Amino acid sequence: MGEYNVVHGRTPVFFERFERKDENQHQTHYCPGCGHGVAHKLIAEALGELGVQDRTIMVSPVGCSVFAYYYFDTGNVQAAHGRAPAVATALKRSNPESMVISYQGDGDLAAIGTAEIVHAANRGENITVFFVNNSIYGMTGGQMAPTTLVGQMSMTSPWGRRPNNDGFPIKMSELISTLEAPVYVERVALSDAKHILQARKAVKKALELQKQGAGFTMVEILSPCPTILKMEPTVARHWVAEVLTKQFPLGVYRDRKPEFTPVDVPQTSVAELLGITGKRLTEQERHARRQHTRAKTIKVAGFGGQGVLLLGQLIAEMGMREHMEVSWLPSYGPEMRSGSANCHVTLSHERIGAPVITNPEVLVAMNEPSLRKFGREVKPGGIILYNGHSLPEGLSYEGVTVDCVPANEIADQIGSAKVANVVMMGALLEATYCLPFTAAQSVLSGLVKNPKLAAMNEEALEAGRNYLDNEVLVGAVAGPDGCGE
Repeated sequence: MGEYNVVHGRTPVFFERFERKDENQHQTHYCPGCGHGVAHKLIAEALGELGVQDRTIMVSPVGCSVFAYYYFDTGNVQAAHGRAPAVATALKRSNPESMVISYQGDGDLAAIGTAEIVHAANRGENITVFFVNNSIYGMTGGQMAPTTLVGQMSMTSPWGRRPNNDGFPIKMSELISTLEAPVYVERVALSDAKHILQARKAVKKALELQKQGAGFTMVEILSPCPTILKMEPTVARHWVAEVLTKQFPLGVYRDRKPEFTPVDVPQTSVAELLGITGKRLTEQERHARRQHTRAKTIKVAGFGGQGVLLLGQLIAEMGMREHMEVSWLPSYGPEMRSGSANCHVTLSHERIGAPVITNPEVLVAMNEPSLRKFGREVKPGGIILYNGHSLPEGLSYEGVTVDCVPANEIADQIGSAKVANVVMMGALLEATYCLPFTAAQSVLSGLVKNPKLAAMNEEALEAGRNYLDNEVLVGAVAGPDGCGE
């Protein structure tokens, strides 16, 4: 055979094999004629041409778009329904050098995710959104979508969409282009070769602008969905060209530099606000820090009004002051008082992958319901700090240290029930040695300006610490009678 040149081949941005299904691992597994496969190819080729595969993160939420992580050999994060722009915002802000793509369908972006896309665009987040609009909910069986056409029948509108009952189709490109911050918004269609080539240019331009740091870019892609629309693939493409584009005209809706009005805002970093130098620690300094801090996963739980969430925030801030990696995740009901509340706090010397703690090393239970609910989740060898003189009758926790601290009673003796959470903080620091007392004193002094309350906080911190020193043999493993004594 003579010499030949390969002019078209498979982009390395795709995985070599697609393992979504056992069969046909050389091709995508979307329905015949679906536009997702074409859109994937356009995005993958653009990423390859721009040389950014190794720093790209794809965010795919619920819907047919969720399968992107089976195909793109990039970073992949799956998001909750409609929340991809919010997740993409966090990823881009924490990894500004990365290329972040939010890949969403119309039932996702234009329905449950309307708030997320509008606010991400309004902030001018430097992310790229690819919005696949096929006018129908695809994965869930063909319900009416925000983009379903007037008169178009669906599972939930068998009589056709009626504006007086269902409203009109939402035009997202037009809507987003009314905002000040977006730099590039274009609507394209996957209807024929000519329009696919235009879509290819738009996809690459949107990504190129992100690479340059220009700001928010979005490409709306009108796409056929033959299965749900009950059409042959070729008919579905003609329908996109002849019907869908009349409701959603193609074209560039925004292509300009951002026009922000400068605002005089104090340029104070979080580190400066907290009194932290913000400088990177040397390895020697980091080693020294680790001698007086310990990585811990902590759950604090109780009633609303007991300072549960505040206690978690204080611990997290102490960790920040000690140059640890920290996370704080609250959970609470709608009640201002007496409702249940808890928070997850992670103190680490390494980057934290997720803020959710399934099995904490330490549980601070401010009341009996929280103890009963979360006590069994504590890791073997862990610690339970319970707000009481002794465990409730019939409760015991084998294999963990249980320290009972009557924080409410101690707080009343000090002069305010409000400091019970600080009593438990003192006990926590003494029981775990996770953070130095000086850090707690520093955080409390900066938080409370009232001299009387500040003095009570200082006393409460010492009281919690001294209670374990004087009343409990720290480290005694709880037996069948309850607290270690």
